[in-house]
Amino acid sequence: MGSLVLEALAKRYGTSVAVERVDLEVRQGEMVALLGPSGCGKTTTLRMVAGFVAPSAGRVLIGGADVTQMPPHARDTGMVFQSYALFPHMTVAANVAFGLEMRRVGRAERDTRVREALRLVRLDGLEDRLPRQLSGGQQQRVALARALVVNPAVFLLDEPLSNLDAKLRGEVRMEIRALQQRLGLTTLIVTHDQEEALTMADRLVVMERGRVRQVGTAEELYESPADPFVAGFVGQCNLVEGALEGTGVFRAASGALLACAATPPPPGRHVLALRPERIEVTPAADGPARLRAVTYLGPLTEYHLDLDGTPLLAIRPTPTAGEPSRLMSAGDAVTLSWDASAARLLSAAQPGQT
Repeated sequence: MGSLVLEALAKRYGTSVAVERVDLEVRQGEMVALLGPSGCGKTTTLRMVAGFVAPSAGRVLIGGADVTQMPPHARDTGMVFQSYALFPHMTVAANVAFGLEMRRVGRAERDTRVREALRLVRLDGLEDRLPRQLSGGQQQRVALARALVVNPAVFLLDEPLSNLDAKLRGEVRMEIRALQQRLGLTTLIVTHDQEEALTMADRLVVMERGRVRQVGTAEELYESPADPFVAGFVGQCNLVEGALEGTGVFRAASGALLACAATPPPPGRHVLALRPERIEVTPAADGPARLRAVTYLGPLTEYHLDLDGTPLLAIRPTPTAGEPSRLMSAGDAVTLSWDASAARLLSAAQPGQT
């Protein structure tokens, strides 16, 4: 096992920038998620690590060794593709053994390692089946076993759960994480699913338009986002443009006043970031805010609000029978409150802007 280091890694296609200078270290035994919307450069970054895309600049180091110019099969990585990429005419055992054959591992050792890999992913007994005879979850486990059987120094996962239904995705997500921790695999995973990243990874790398916007733990990114993009992408967040006006008061562009305990910011445009679960909603006939819609989500309820022309979202535990807020509905007047320290003030400027 070893660490993975990306040094100023970049990829350009003519004048188009796909990835712009990524610097990152994935420590031994750590799982790091590349998270971002489609087209942000996360898959291109992963494919440069795997060796399927040649970088325009920068280096890839695995266990301290520079592998930037090495072909994929020489990089000591195991990769699970989004489509699984199983050979349809080959049995489960043959699919798993493929990487070992390419590495010229002897038959006896190969068979032993294939059996062990299939046991790890709970597919022992299915060695002779073809991919079409397996469920989607089983095919995904075959792809995992094929990547693990080569004992990779770095484990690479490209949207590994995107083809599974919601229930199975949750189950397999926990299985992959447990397996990664048990084996101490240095892992880089690509996903656009924030829940997937938050529950699986030790650290997250949020990307947008080829740039890294912030690196940190799930808690760091959620509680202390570096900019409005991260605040809005990692979880739900109210983002209100405006300016700090006096101590503890933020004036929105609409004119609405919102409590904010942030220190005076540097000059420029600013955004107030407030998580929906921080907002208390109380029915009041003379309240300054009005309910636009109420959405029941089982244990939680969403309240879509208007405060003097500023739209806000509040998410609260669904009230029980007898609570005053139980009977709130669209059109009702309400009061809103939150701890002023929960509102964060962020610069509205994009990276590179002033």
